[in-house]
Amino acid sequence: MSDPTSPRAVFERLSRGISEGRWHDLADLYAEDAVVDQPFVSAAPGHIEGRETIRAHFAGAAGMGLSLVAHNVVIHETADPEVVIAEFDYAVTGREGTATAANIQVLRIREGLIRATRDYHDHLAIARATGGVPALVTALTEATA
Repeated sequence: MSDPTSPRAVFERLSRGISEGRWHDLADLYAEDAVVDQPFVSAAPGHIEGRETIRAHFAGAAGMGLSLVAHNVVIHETADPEVVIAEFDYAVTGREGTATAANIQVLRIREGLIRATRDYHDHLAIARATGGVPALVTALTEATA
């Protein structure tokens, strides 16, 4: 039987929770002082600190009427026993349509809790499905001004 606190098992619970739309349960998978970095995000905070801030981030996703279902998941275990790298696609459904978004997440998990992640999501594909492209254009315009 596999260890339910292993990095692989915790990522699988996170992925399953997102795919099932259980947004309000997800923050409980994170440590109190967890850090989430999203280097490619442009219309939202790219650096999030703390479980309660992460909880608010997921609550925002819940309010978007967004569906993200993971498929083609490949989990790479690393030489560091706390770190896994996950490659996957999301089938995205939003108010403006559907899309496929490629993703890579690097997760550090200790004692069954996510301590840190670096999330590389195709935010443009997600924005197309949710109608968020105008917000992305505005954010990019402001960032380069």
